[in-house]
Amino acid sequence: LEIAAAGGHHILMVGPPGSGKSMLAKRLPSILPEMTRSEALESTKIWSVQGLTDRENPLLTRRPFRSPHHTVSAAALTGGGSNPRPGEISLAHNGVLFLDELPEFRRDALEVLRQPLEDGVVQISRVAGTMRYPARFQLVCAMNPCKCGWYGHPSGRCTCSEQSIRRYLSRLSGPLLDRIDLQVEVPALNFEELSQQEPSESSETIRARVTRARSLQLERGVDCNAHLEGQALRESCQLDGAGTALMKTAYDSMALSGRSYDRILRVARTIADLDGSKDIQAGHLAEAIQYRTTDYLKR
Repeated sequence: LEIAAAGGHHILMVGPPGSGKSMLAKRLPSILPEMTRSEALESTKIWSVQGLTDRENPLLTRRPFRSPHHTVSAAALTGGGSNPRPGEISLAHNGVLFLDELPEFRRDALEVLRQPLEDGVVQISRVAGTMRYPARFQLVCAMNPCKCGWYGHPSGRCTCSEQSIRRYLSRLSGPLLDRIDLQVEVPALNFEELSQQEPSESSETIRARVTRARSLQLERGVDCNAHLEGQALRESCQLDGAGTALMKTAYDSMALSGRSYDRILRVARTIADLDGSKDIQAGHLAEAIQYRTTDYLKR
């Protein structure tokens, strides 16, 4: 999550019930950088169109966090109506869109996310006219590994057949998963981990590291590494000999797409920024690659 926050990357967490996926997602805004005045004004304009601002709260000062229920329609996500209004993805502009129980969402609702994830805008066409709303959000998803939720758990309590697991996962299309930079497994906690009383790092400490990494990205002329494109991506993510060889091996063995290739480079750049490294080292690249090696999702 620190890497996701530092680079603005989309993330999918897979794990059994109670492993902390939803809790982690809800804490993500606490480690994101503070909104700039420009971002606050942009988001406030969108919220005001939906009547979500008032005299007591005239300006958004915290990054939006939207968590629509899995029964949400495609139109509610993208926006619509006879007089087109912004949907959930625009209300999450400059913030987080959290989709819990990802495979339970309607297939058409998930597929409409593909274009906004790439372009950062959504176009709504109706009889009354066409509207374009900004939709530059950070997608955070959580899901169980199977319908019952316990596939792969050491207790062996999963009751799902191989066929039902495949059917459950088939609700997620390859092109959608290809657009999610970080795909991580969140294992169930054991008793010792749950009962320990040692204090953990505060959100403020993590946010400080995230902010430092973002400042490096601003020096490159981009607000976050997830938005690196074209020549800027090539210049910022150059690999040495060891990194090139590692990337070639991963590209061939994992059958990566061109989109996956670029996303791995962006994540590696973020890891290097958090490490304070000017160049992407082989270790940074290896870590970025392993965040796309969830073989379970490729059934």
